[in-house]
Amino acid sequence: MSYRLPKIKHLSEYGTFFVLILLCIYFSVRTFEEKHPADASAGRSLAETIAQTSLPGKSVAIIARQSDEAFANALQETLEGANVRVAGVFLGQPIGVRQALRDFSKNVDQIDLIATHRGVSQSWGVLSEETLTTIKADISALENVEIRVPQSYHWPTFLENTNILSVLKQMSVTAIIAIGMTMVIITAGIDLSVGSLIALSSILVAWSIELLGGAEASISELVLAATSAVLGCALLGLFSATMITRFGVPAFIVTLGVMEISRGLAYKIRGGPSPYRIDSESFHELANGSLVWGIPNPVIIMILLYAAAYFLMTHTALGRYIYAVGGNAEAARLSGIPVKRVLLFVYIICAALAGLGGVMNASLFSVGDATSGRGYELLIIAAVVVGGTSLMGGEGKMLGTLLGALILAVIRNGMYLTNVDTFTQMIVFGALILAAVLLDQLKNRTWRKHSGPNSSAV
Repeated sequence: MSYRLPKIKHLSEYGTFFVLILLCIYFSVRTFEEKHPADASAGRSLAETIAQTSLPGKSVAIIARQSDEAFANALQETLEGANVRVAGVFLGQPIGVRQALRDFSKNVDQIDLIATHRGVSQSWGVLSEETLTTIKADISALENVEIRVPQSYHWPTFLENTNILSVLKQMSVTAIIAIGMTMVIITAGIDLSVGSLIALSSILVAWSIELLGGAEASISELVLAATSAVLGCALLGLFSATMITRFGVPAFIVTLGVMEISRGLAYKIRGGPSPYRIDSESFHELANGSLVWGIPNPVIIMILLYAAAYFLMTHTALGRYIYAVGGNAEAARLSGIPVKRVLLFVYIICAALAGLGGVMNASLFSVGDATSGRGYELLIIAAVVVGGTSLMGGEGKMLGTLLGALILAVIRNGMYLTNVDTFTQMIVFGALILAAVLLDQLKNRTWRKHSGPNSSAV
């Protein structure tokens, strides 16, 4: 029977990764469909095709929606660079474009091509075969006009670059706070206050920015405002840890109370539930900008924090202390480990990261909202548990937590792409949490069985 324990350990370490891969494959298959590109790259590709296949002297009219400006600009620039005459560019809604096209055609002799994309050509009546026949009969300049669109292709919506980056960006706040929650749960604790701390932090940073000049606040002042919000949340984390370590109050009760205190403070500072508007464009760029290779800033911050947390938990004495406290706090104390200081550290870090999450949330939506963060604590705990961290303490990995957060984000995004209704999504997430806890219990029971005094598993 000595072979069974390694198999259990192997499944524990790699099962989460395999689940993530299977989910990605499933949603890729479910969202595999024909794509009609309408971005700048599609505009350049279409222009190159027109330049290569059209006779010299042909005139081209560009038609697109107002939201397709990047497509139209790239198309126009590439055509003009290839010495193809652009008769006009028409952006807007179908009725306005149709009238503009009519008016424009009265002043030109001939329009040979209409360059657009299939999303417009299929959905706009102005470019339907029947409507074009009528227009051609009325306007001689359009008598021989042809419609050219970028070539379509088949690809999963789930695997599009924009969707992948969107998934990573949306999960970043949850994943960042889950770093601190992982440390707390490894010590056999829990922190239910993180959702309310997100709200408090968003209100604190919005209030601070307003005091420091609002839209005119400098970068240093924005950093000061964000730091103040994070430190404010860290102080509440210190309060929670002090109640737990000094007075022996269970973490569940303490953090439940801090959850209410934090939410109440957020409402009190704002003076009600109405959001704080943040007008600073520089602050907005924190969560919506990109400094490296088009990767959203929150994703870069998430990666850096996970790298630091991984190093802390695997290569430092403090990381070993955290595991030891969760495995057996009394044995750790007798071994000389400063148990109380370790607990102070993990609860302060968890609260500070919740504060950072609140800052990023405020930046993402440009508001400080006392109602934000509701339900985040359950989502964050779910990410940690799904990632393999044991609620019994003493076991867990940062990489597992990151994979757990990815799994939740992939499921949420996949259900959205496949049009699963909100209530079904709630059922799925609830079942997922229960399944993760059940697996954790079964795993612990199996480990105890195979590591008993009579076990020959090792």
